[in-house]
Amino acid sequence: MKNFTFQNKTKLIFGRGTIARLADEIPASARLMITFGGGSMRHNGVYDQVAAALKGRQWVEFWGIEPNPRVETLREAVALGKEHGVDFLLAVGGGSVADGTKLIASAIRNEADPWTIVRNPSLIGEMIPLATVMTLPATGSEMNAGAVISNDQTTEKFAFYSQNPVFSILDPETTFSLPDNQIAYGICDTFVHVMEQYMTTAGQSPLMDRWAEGIMLTLVETAPKIRADKRNYDAMADYMLSATMGLNGFVGMGVEQDWATHSIGHELTALHGISHGQTLAIVLPALLRVLRDQKMSKLLQYGERVWGIGAADEGSGCGGGSGTSAGDFERRAEAAIVKTEEFFRSLGLATRLAELGVGEETIAEIERRFRERGTVIGEGRNIDGAKAAEILRVCER
Repeated sequence: MKNFTFQNKTKLIFGRGTIARLADEIPASARLMITFGGGSMRHNGVYDQVAAALKGRQWVEFWGIEPNPRVETLREAVALGKEHGVDFLLAVGGGSVADGTKLIASAIRNEADPWTIVRNPSLIGEMIPLATVMTLPATGSEMNAGAVISNDQTTEKFAFYSQNPVFSILDPETTFSLPDNQIAYGICDTFVHVMEQYMTTAGQSPLMDRWAEGIMLTLVETAPKIRADKRNYDAMADYMLSATMGLNGFVGMGVEQDWATHSIGHELTALHGISHGQTLAIVLPALLRVLRDQKMSKLLQYGERVWGIGAADEGSGCGGGSGTSAGDFERRAEAAIVKTEEFFRSLGLATRLAELGVGEETIAEIERRFRERGTVIGEGRNIDGAKAAEILRVCER
């Protein structure tokens, strides 16, 4: 295990009725701005709960932060925050609202353009404190410092890091009205967050491995329950907490991480507007196939512990025997990848670019972008433009 320093400053407030605690957590003197996505908050009762919790307070509202939040929209929010002297932000919605609000918090007291801050976070100075009411589990943004921002003008999408929320409220009942596709994207996003921290080098930390495998097993077991009944409180609670735990630093302490699937997926979103979780369902299985030899030890462990694929498991299609031959390793690794792909398809997601009308022109453009930027990613720092194109061609059809 590598050396590491770990600190997570976010206070997590979880469970039914917890939105009512907002007034206890936000300073009474705060000049507050509340950020939202679309109008669903007005229809699912969340806005009314927030307003009731903050009755007697004054605040400014900013609506319209999109999925894959656009810097063009966030510039408007920054201007509104500066105009009103805002000194505390509350993001109400999914991970995109939280991500966008992190950039707002970083830019209100900064003269630099918000996109310049995304591309050069060293410019961040004094930040406005922020908190979240999370209604769509996926990104873990409620308990980490990361955010991902899109730029329509340049058709780019990049991550940057600023600050953790001071606190985050998670009430599983706020998820009951989510559309099926958003739940599917969120489950996939959570699963791949964990895989990015897990599917690297074997033998680094048994503790991190078991925590990661526990989250993935929970998602695999919980997803069918949610698809059968979105109002199943316990299933939604397990999913919601899995999303938080999957990217708050707890499973990544002292271990190598990958993040190539996300980097390639971001380009698909930037170029075509494809939902983030959907891009991951397409890219991850292909990446595992291309890097199968590099990741073989971890793939075998993952197949056995998450999918029950053992050397003597005839039902896995891996054959019997001692499990020590190269051919048996290959079959077990492929079976694990197939199980992963089948899981994504069981959520209703596509796993091929052709299903979304994406082809060679996009692959060539992503290769060009990686080459132009000098991008080299993955735990082995061996995924460049050519390798990214190879991965995308594997999942093309």
